[in-house]
Amino acid sequence: MRLFIGEINQNEVQLREEEEHHIIKVLRMREGDEIYVTDGRGALLKGNLRILGKRVKVEIIKTYSTSLSFHNGLHIAIAPTKNLDRFEFFIEKAVELGISKITPLLCANSERKILNIDKIKKQVETACKQSLRTIFPEVFPLTSIKNFIQSSQAKLYLTHCYKEYNKISLKEVLEKEKEITLLVGPEGDFSKKEVEELYSMGSIGVSLGENRLRTETAGIFIASSYYLYNS
Repeated sequence: MRLFIGEINQNEVQLREEEEHHIIKVLRMREGDEIYVTDGRGALLKGNLRILGKRVKVEIIKTYSTSLSFHNGLHIAIAPTKNLDRFEFFIEKAVELGISKITPLLCANSERKILNIDKIKKQVETACKQSLRTIFPEVFPLTSIKNFIQSSQAKLYLTHCYKEYNKISLKEVLEKEKEITLLVGPEGDFSKKEVEELYSMGSIGVSLGENRLRTETAGIFIASSYYLYNS
């Protein structure tokens, strides 16, 4: 099954220009080949290719009802790692596991203070196509933790390594919540000031076990735990 991205309006499909180029120049697909198209918002259809020079049309064979597969209530707000490859690895795996929202966080101890969000969104879409997701997760701009705390209306959970603060297990969170917003700090952890502010606003600390996990490992662990618990 080959999945591509395009706009789907009633009985018409408009593939993205880069998808048309990929079909013709990279995959060298032929007239009549079968493909699947999603708009990333749940719509999915099967069709046959019609090659018109450098343009591609899709003859619709079958449309599918909106599917909520790979859609869940997990929002991870996470500080991008200094080594961008590690953050991109988190993005790929979290998307495959069905994360709903991703917010890159800018924290006091963040070593990476600039992030190409357009590139991250492209990686999200690639991971969605590979994992056959028809509902793409939302990716928000790099946001300061202060602005995130002030603007969020959800109950916030956070992971950190400070032992003097109370924490509950991730299992406890998963047992009682379907919609979860969980913050993961940078390599140097959240600052004490950030942790104190979060706790003072009613946020809850979460333990991921005895081992100290890297930022991207913590993010993947949370996503995989949520997926396993709700599958």
